[in-house]
Amino acid sequence: MAKWPYNTAQWQRLRRLKLSMTPLCEYCPPGRLTLATTVDHKVSIANGGDPWDRDNLASCCERCHNSKTAADKTGKEWQRKGCDEQGRPFDPNHWWNK
Repeated sequence: MAKWPYNTAQWQRLRRLKLSMTPLCEYCPPGRLTLATTVDHKVSIANGGDPWDRDNLASCCERCHNSKTAADKTGKEWQRKGCDEQGRPFDPNHWWNK
């Protein structure tokens, strides 16, 4: 994990606020209730995202955070796993969507 801004008291307060306002993972498929343990920058700081903008933050579970971060590091587009409310896969490349 990068040091700045994560080692600051300001970030810790913002993280606690975000998790208290949105305690469930915002990236998990609808219907899956997963406790959020991490706060993700939707647009990473490395890619120009504002580290302090609340609109750039998402509460998420560790699984979603790790897969999104891995995709960001490799330059790939991150696809949510799972299906929407109608049972259609989120992944546009899934055979069902062809």
